[in-house]
Order: sequence, then C-alpha cells, then structure tokens
Amino acid sequence: MRTPSWVPLVYLGPALGVMAVASLYPLLAALQLGFYDWSMGTPWGDAKWVGLDAFVAAFRDPAVWRSLVTTLIFAFVCVVAEMTLGIALALALEGQLRGMAVFRTLFILPMMIAPIAVGLTWRYLFDAQFGLLNALAGLVGIAPIPWLAQEHTAFVAIVVADIWQWTPFVFIMMVAGLANVDTAVLEAARIDGANWWQTTMRVKLPMVVHVIAITLLMRLIDAFRVLEVIYILTFGGPGDSTEILSLHIYKTAFVGQRLGSAAAISVLLLAVVAALSWAALALSNPLKEGRRE
Repeated sequence: MRTPSWVPLVYLGPALGVMAVASLYPLLAALQLGFYDWSMGTPWGDAKWVGLDAFVAAFRDPAVWRSLVTTLIFAFVCVVAEMTLGIALALALEGQLRGMAVFRTLFILPMMIAPIAVGLTWRYLFDAQFGLLNALAGLVGIAPIPWLAQEHTAFVAIVVADIWQWTPFVFIMMVAGLANVDTAVLEAARIDGANWWQTTMRVKLPMVVHVIAITLLMRLIDAFRVLEVIYILTFGGPGDSTEILSLHIYKTAFVGQRLGSAAAISVLLLAVVAALSWAALALSNPLKEGRRE
C-alpha cells in the first residue's frame, strides 16, 4: 500500500514550522531594523525611518570591508588547517590500536570547553609577561613576544585558538564517516595492489566526500560566526587587525549603539555566508546525486 503524499507533512510539519519561525523571524526583524535608526534603551516609537541609508552606508564603509577581508582570511586559514588536521588525525586513529579510545577522548576535549573559557585560556598563554609561551621561549633565550599587541602575531593567536578548539569537530565527523566505509571495497583495492596512500586517496576519501563537504560547510559557517574567543583575546585589536565582521557588528550595535547599521551589516554577512554555503553544497550535494539514482 502506497503512503499518501500528505503523511510526511504531518510528521515533518511541526518541526518545519518551528524551524521556519526560529529562522525567519530573526531575519525579518533584522531586515526591518536595518531601515530604522534606533538605539537600544529608547522606545521603538522613537525609531527614525532612514530607508536604505544604513545599507548604503554599510557598503560604503571601509571598516566593514576591512572586517570582511579579515573574516575571509581568518575563515580560509582556519578551515583549511582544521580540515587537513582533522582528516589526518582521523586516518591515523581509525585503527583498533591499544589506548586509541583514550586518545580519541583527549582529542575532543577542546570542543567541549566553552568559547569564553577558551579565550581566557589562550589569553593567559599568550600573555606577554606571564604567558606560558613566552616562558618556554625564555628557556631557549628568545626574548618575550607581545603576541596580542602586534598585528601579525595577534592574528596568529586567534587562528591558533580556533584551530585548537574546532579541529576535534572535523576529527569526530571524519571518524564517523570512515567507520562506514565498506571494508570489502578496501580489501578489493589491496588485492589489486593498491598501497596505503592509493587506498586512502582513491578509495577512502572519495567514499566519504559527502561527509567532508558537510563538515567543510559547517566549519565555514561557524568560522564566520565566531565571536567570543576573539572578543576575549584581542577585542579586534591591535587597531582593527583581528576585527572580523561579527565582532564589528557587535561593536556597532552595543558599543556604538547603532542597531540599524548593525542589522544592515548583518544582512551583508548573511549574504556572504549564504553564497559560500551554496558554493560548498554545489561542489558535492548528496541529495542531488541521490535523485539521479
């Protein structure tokens, strides 16, 4: 007996409704706020209609574009490093070796720590006077480095902190994906004379390419949304060298009290993330290939 077409809607309808409200309402509220000049703490009735002025100002503001460029560089470096390290660790630790469960548990601990705690931890590690990194450098005769007071080293600091925290996420996703690889296919490749490198690059990874694509997409989106760690580590400084777009939006809204401008910049950030997400899904879309089959 064929299931009526309306039955899936009955089961999925409530969840889809909740997700639609939770996603669309903030988006529509941000769009509405972008057309007004309003400061927090004042009645909404005092909000001044400014039309597209906030959106035009956002596109013309050099600080917004500097923050966007910083965000793109930060996201690219972090995601590439996390994907590379996470996949390499998953391949190295997928075997049933003694003590491997302990190592896997240790690897995922950074992801379980709150971002605020991560920021504070790395702030103390990078501290110019009392930080562990400078203490270790002093043992080999290297002068203390003001990590968070220099543009290039401050950027390195926020990248290192993000890689440390989120490489375990890639590791977990890849371990789960590799666990579902058909061992018969791997055995056939070995019988045909494929070595470890050939088996990995031509059999294992192509079979989990959809897991890689989804993981890449999730990390890409998260890299654009990161805020707490950078807020604690550098607050966008020195200058604006580590001010990514999400932090710029925070400063505009809660420091500058320009919520309309912040909402307009948020729409810009949403557009950038949506474009990158579409590109990542277009490269490898399991749903599209499933329809072909």
